[in-house]
Amino acid sequence: MKKKLLILLCALLLTACADKNQYEQAVLAQMQKEKDVADYKIAPEDMVSCVVAQTANKMAGVFPLDPARLTDYRNYARMLSPEAAKDPKAEMDQLRTAFGSPEALAEAHTNYTESVVECYSVVISKSEDSAKSK
Repeated sequence: MKKKLLILLCALLLTACADKNQYEQAVLAQMQKEKDVADYKIAPEDMVSCVVAQTANKMAGVFPLDPARLTDYRNYARMLSPEAAKDPKAEMDQLRTAFGSPEALAEAHTNYTESVVECYSVVISKSEDSAKSK
């Protein structure tokens, strides 16, 4: 019984890591395209860690391995990668369904956008503080 539980837990952890990594990769792809990241000489990886943490605060689920949060990681990754879809209109329809409603999809997009803006502020102020202390 304990072995079965351990195997199930390991499978859940691997899935959870894969979903979060997929979302992180989607955010990284977006940050590498952002002109402001290059203009402000911000490391895209710094923005990724901040954006993922900020968006996770407003995602469904109480804790990082909550199945609702894992679903949100997958949906957010799909939302950020519409070019991967063969039919963008069908993909948007699927995303509306996956998020539960068009309003929920809009809220998720707003959450992502607000997180990016907040992270610009955080990352830039940290770099300015470290430059002042040198």
